[in-house]
Amino acid sequence: MTPMKEDYLKIIFELGGSHKKVSNKEISLGLGIAAGSVTEMISKLADEGLVVHEPYAGISLTEKGQKYAAELVRKHRLWETFLVDKLHYNFADVHSEAEILEHQTSDRLATALDSFLQHPDHCPHGGVIPSANGKFPDVTHRLLADADDGEKVELERFLDNHELLTYLEELGLRPQEQVTVIRHEPFEGPIVIQKENNDQEINVSYKASHNIFIEPDTAQENKD
Repeated sequence: MTPMKEDYLKIIFELGGSHKKVSNKEISLGLGIAAGSVTEMISKLADEGLVVHEPYAGISLTEKGQKYAAELVRKHRLWETFLVDKLHYNFADVHSEAEILEHQTSDRLATALDSFLQHPDHCPHGGVIPSANGKFPDVTHRLLADADDGEKVELERFLDNHELLTYLEELGLRPQEQVTVIRHEPFEGPIVIQKENNDQEINVSYKASHNIFIEPDTAQENKD
């Protein structure tokens, strides 16, 4: 399987394609490619029995596609965790290294790496690490772009994309941070947010806001 096909399977997995339909637009924004290219590749993956594509409804992984994607994601995120935690890589710089390492990693090595890292359940950018049998807990698939003005949320995880992670690091944003959504600028403008206990406004681009997953601010909910 080509690296490009694998990238598609991983992005569909990360966008929730194991449990729901994912749109061409979400995949296009996640991979940073034209929508026409997405349509062509999805057709190829469907022919191979890796995805199901229902016109006007969306794309989801088949059982075969989910198993393959979970294995790739597991190995990739274990290496990202190792590089950040043990070799002290910057969390925005590990994606390309992990892309190479995941393809050279046997199941035995992945198991040993998991044990050495004491069985992490999340990678540095907040993504869930599937277990050896492909199981993983339910996670939110709500995007920062979908948050309401005035809503307090937690930045749960970021899509695994070097350009995105570099951009978010420059903005000073990390997973598990609490922020307030101030406003959505019109015409696909940025989402303006503020960190907890900080009055400085941060502009998050329209594209990036579709690559950041959020969940309700539980600390705020408990306070209320």
